[in-house]
Amino acid sequence: MRTWLLRIGGGAGLLFVVAAAGLLADAWADFGKGAEGERLERMHASPQNNNGVFVNPQPMWNDVAGWFTSWSRYSDHSVPSEPISTLPGDRSRFASPPTSGLRITWLGHSTQLIEIDGLVVLTDPIFGGRASPFEWTGPATWYEPPIPLDQLPPVDVVLISHDHYDHLQKPTIQRMVDWDTHFVAPLGVGAHLEYWGIPPERVTELDWWEDVRVGPLTVTATPSRHASGRQVLDQNHTLWASYAIVGPQHKVWFSGDTGLFPALDEIGERLGPFDLTMVEAGAYDQTWPDWHLGPEQAIEAHQMVGGEVFMPIHWGLWDLALHGWTEPVERSLVEAERLGIPIATPQPGQSFELDDLPRARWWPELPWDTVEVHPVVARGWDR
Repeated sequence: MRTWLLRIGGGAGLLFVVAAAGLLADAWADFGKGAEGERLERMHASPQNNNGVFVNPQPMWNDVAGWFTSWSRYSDHSVPSEPISTLPGDRSRFASPPTSGLRITWLGHSTQLIEIDGLVVLTDPIFGGRASPFEWTGPATWYEPPIPLDQLPPVDVVLISHDHYDHLQKPTIQRMVDWDTHFVAPLGVGAHLEYWGIPPERVTELDWWEDVRVGPLTVTATPSRHASGRQVLDQNHTLWASYAIVGPQHKVWFSGDTGLFPALDEIGERLGPFDLTMVEAGAYDQTWPDWHLGPEQAIEAHQMVGGEVFMPIHWGLWDLALHGWTEPVERSLVEAERLGIPIATPQPGQSFELDDLPRARWWPELPWDTVEVHPVVARGWDR
């Protein structure tokens, strides 16, 4: 009997090991690669690095006990019940340059195509798939890319804000290997890009406040308050950043992912004011208020950096939090109207210039929690 039980246990253990190995093999390339050599030395020399780990000047607070009880607030409308209407397009849309010199095309979440002063910039490119290292599990996109990757105009710069799966996606990056494009990423993230086939000479890694010149544009990595990591053992081993994109005629700011923090004022003082800010306003919760802004704090960040037109991003593509899927845009509209701030709410796939801001309500009217019901307030510093 004992021998039989040992055989059963051994067989189950072997099956577990084989299954675990299969899962790891499936995700291994998606995990990316850690930095080494001169890249690692430069990372360790960064003022943001402490004993091999990047840190925020203001630590991020988490209400762990509250997180376990917060699931009772999970919205019945966290995912769309009907297909989301998008504005499909192809390369012909970009045949004529923007009249004003600045045109934005929102492709969902944090992916924007920015035509600015003669160049084309693509941020955090996600073109289908899951926010996960696995093909079979993890948040799946709610719609196909409104403009397929191979139908974009030639892209001069790809900006990566950090290496979380909803911002950096291996399959998308690998489809860009043959592009004549410059990749700009925070410290350490270039190791992933090169591992996936991007030539090293086309990758520039920046620390906060460092910049790179691409044609007429100056791209500056500005601070953000967030985190990084693609698996358990690499948490915060790469840097995260927001970006100021400054051309001869226009300036825009892309927040990446961030909580509220005082250096936003410094960004505005040193590099603003900005014609447009693209600020993450979705995927938030009051139990982890320093990881993401939430709508009201997104607009506060917009004001701190000196923005004119505010565009809420980081919503409308994945189920990444407990709130309703339309809540970020609804609350953004309420706060922008209260403060008299111009706001752009494009449909996925929609292109616009600043003299004709998209404001049509393309999403359904659903119940959502107000800021009074679900406040998100950053901690760790005094306003």
